[in-house]
Amino acid sequence: MSKRNGHRGVIAASVLATMAASALIAPAQAQTLDRVKTSTALKLGYDPDARPFSFNSEQGRPDGYAVALCNKIADSLRAQLNLSKLDVEWVPLSGDAKTTAIESGAADLVCGAEPVTLTRRKLVSFSIPIFPSGTGALLSTSSPLALREVLQYGEPTSRPVWRGSPARTILEHKTFSSIAGTTSESWLTDRIKTFQLAATATPVNNYQQGIERVLDGSSAVLFGDMPVLMDAAARSDNSGNLIVLQRHFTYEPLGLELARGDEDFRLAVDRALSQTYAAQDFRTFFTTWFGPPDEATVTFFQQTALPE
Repeated sequence: MSKRNGHRGVIAASVLATMAASALIAPAQAQTLDRVKTSTALKLGYDPDARPFSFNSEQGRPDGYAVALCNKIADSLRAQLNLSKLDVEWVPLSGDAKTTAIESGAADLVCGAEPVTLTRRKLVSFSIPIFPSGTGALLSTSSPLALREVLQYGEPTSRPVWRGSPARTILEHKTFSSIAGTTSESWLTDRIKTFQLAATATPVNNYQQGIERVLDGSSAVLFGDMPVLMDAAARSDNSGNLIVLQRHFTYEPLGLELARGDEDFRLAVDRALSQTYAAQDFRTFFTTWFGPPDEATVTFFQQTALPE
């Protein structure tokens, strides 16, 4: 055999090995719909402690905004695949189990509300966003109007509300709280430091503790994840004394996790979500979990829904 033929043989072997490896990998990632159609079963993961997105109801069944969306996805898949039935298996996940659920095959779709980040997208894929999350602010209805106006109608992002007068005067010597260990805590600390604001950042362990501080005046504002603030305020015994500002201080869209490289399944999921957002009753659906949506939220879902 000549050196040229031997070289060609090595290349051919290499190509065949690559194709074989791809053939072994692809079915595990890209055949979710085929498997669902064959087994007539769908595995949906959820976190029992992620209210209002997912939690266990008083009857012990999965409940929450993301769970309700996933039920609509299951109904859509049943129709898209022309199945007479589709058995849904709800898989409770928490901690590391939720993080690895897609890669391990424990779930076909994680019905939570995970921030869509580039780092996370190295491991999983995401549906179109299910919520325009980010850092929000909760105050008492008795808080000074000037404080609410500075936070709600402050300068554009290029000229932050923390800078200048009279905004600075209003924000000085205040105590602000955030949930310990969250992006809201690091964001608040950074804002105070960056703009050299004479204010105190006092982290709290949970939203209930933060609400209590706002109500008794210990903290002027509680910063936290917008959807959780909305849910906590709505469920509080003092809901009438609380207000969640209609402003995002950071933007962190949330999505449903699924396997990378499974474009057919992702398409089916996105189609189901798009149809849900465009439906006449979506405002009512949304209100069940978060109260009536403002116009910015309605616009977000209208723009997120994909056309056929």
